[in-house]
Amino acid sequence: MRAFFFLPVKQAMVAAGLLVAAATATLAAPQHGIAMYGEPALPPDFVSLPYANPDAPKGGRIVQGEVGSFDSLNPHILKGRAPWQLAYVAYESLMGRNWDEPFALYGLLAESVETDEARSWVEFTIREEARFSDGSPVTVEDVLWSYETLGTVGHPRFHGAWAKVAKAEATGPRSVRFTFTEPDRELALLMGLRPILKKAQWDGRDFAESGLDVIPITTAPYVIDSFEAGRYVSLRRDPDYWGKDLPLMRGQANLDEIRMEFFADANVMFEAFKAGILTTMRETNAAKWDRQYGFPAVQSGEVVKSLVPHGRPSGITGLVMNTRRPAFADWRVRDAMLHVFNFEFISQTLNGGNDPRITSYFSNSVLGMAPGPAEGRVRALLEPFADQLLPGAIDGYALPVSDGSERNRAGIAAALDLMEQAGWTVQDGVMKNAAGQPFTFEIVLTQGASEPQQIVDIFAGALTRLGITPTITTVDSAQFTERTNGFDFDMAWYTRGLSLSPGNEQLLYWGTEAADTPGSRNWMGVKSPAIEAMVGEMLNAKSQDDFVAAVQALDRILTSGRYVLPVWHSTVSRIAHSSKLKYPATTPVYGDWIGFQPDVWWYED
Repeated sequence: MRAFFFLPVKQAMVAAGLLVAAATATLAAPQHGIAMYGEPALPPDFVSLPYANPDAPKGGRIVQGEVGSFDSLNPHILKGRAPWQLAYVAYESLMGRNWDEPFALYGLLAESVETDEARSWVEFTIREEARFSDGSPVTVEDVLWSYETLGTVGHPRFHGAWAKVAKAEATGPRSVRFTFTEPDRELALLMGLRPILKKAQWDGRDFAESGLDVIPITTAPYVIDSFEAGRYVSLRRDPDYWGKDLPLMRGQANLDEIRMEFFADANVMFEAFKAGILTTMRETNAAKWDRQYGFPAVQSGEVVKSLVPHGRPSGITGLVMNTRRPAFADWRVRDAMLHVFNFEFISQTLNGGNDPRITSYFSNSVLGMAPGPAEGRVRALLEPFADQLLPGAIDGYALPVSDGSERNRAGIAAALDLMEQAGWTVQDGVMKNAAGQPFTFEIVLTQGASEPQQIVDIFAGALTRLGITPTITTVDSAQFTERTNGFDFDMAWYTRGLSLSPGNEQLLYWGTEAADTPGSRNWMGVKSPAIEAMVGEMLNAKSQDDFVAAVQALDRILTSGRYVLPVWHSTVSRIAHSSKLKYPATTPVYGDWIGFQPDVWWYED
């Protein structure tokens, strides 16, 4: 039976897509995998992922901690707070990632993928043996319903790619095809990465309103076994998991139980780890790693300290400024904040100065902007937007560097000059504008996040030297999510991990439409034709060199935009864990990232 549905797009666009597909259909052939450029690294007969141990034993458990709470088991909608890990360990997609390649996919629920040279469409053939945890087969109807539901009423992160689908259709009893409205080489891969849901489970239910009343039936190796709202979730390995012998899954899903415990405070969570309640702990503070991880369980060898290297970009972590608010609409004010934010002193005080600074969004990778003026292809991409870009984007930009002292005289002087240029001066000890209105803003933080609170305290102390007294508001995780989803903040703590394969998600992070879309990740509210153009160049690059140039150009625009007061990053991940928890000697290029812990870890008693 062939099932069809169409998006409301212009018929001319649909016809054009079909003509392209027909003209290039002879160039397509089913493959075991697909890569953004060239061929996938792993051959059709690969045994397992290069960083998985195919002989890993099954059994045991891992207990992870999380600061915050949850009131939903559905990680695919905007409403509510679901444990973020559920999206990765409790659901499967048609294709799966090899986290040792920047962007390559291999068959999971799908046995093959097919596309034309222009990538104007992509087709997947579902494995006949693919099953949900209740034993029912995965059908074409389930796949099509999942894509339409996620793309229309799911979380906004699914909407952008779905809007570029002209038609989704069944082309056989086990095959589905997606035809695209416009050129976008990444779409063929993105269509393989949507979670597949069981349509029948949601009959008569409002998917967008789901909370704790529905325990999802999925195809993944883990199912939700028990939970208590806001306290814990326990996932059990399904002994009848349909895909345990697939090459992609061999050596994965080794643990019998994955348990997630939730805490209101990071310090309480750390004490729970020291007491043995948790069996693993990620540490982001180098000084704490050196000074506070010498407790008895470490000394006895019961707990092991592991360093996991990685080659992924730094991403961006720090205090984001909301340009929708008048306080930070002027780039000179944002620049002043960067001069006041005394990174060198903060890092030495809180982190021992051990970890390097985040110098740009894609720093620590080949995708990061080069120092000095833009050159070659990067410059050529930026120059058409020269009149729109902020100082430094083309000619070179670097974050302010202080002398490391608490007083930071040069930084404060530069900040005062920038504030004056923006119309603000110190009057009677208070920063005011010409109308006598004081300059103030609110910083929103999550309760229990001790390190961000310490950073803000030092920053607030420095601001007093400019006659600025910010309001610091700490809220619980539910309120923080609600406020940041609605962009109801002046400044907030912000973390955005970035990969070696950036693509369509960049529009959700800093695209123009996302700036006005509640729940998007464009917290800074940036609206830039230049950003849109660079993302377009990335998506349609025909070579790795062109792709890298486009990302480096994007990195320059974002960094010189002065939207975030960045802190530090680490070139290794620090994981303290029970000595009974093991991981392979070979780690993926992404290191401790999605697909690593708990995915390829195992337990040895």
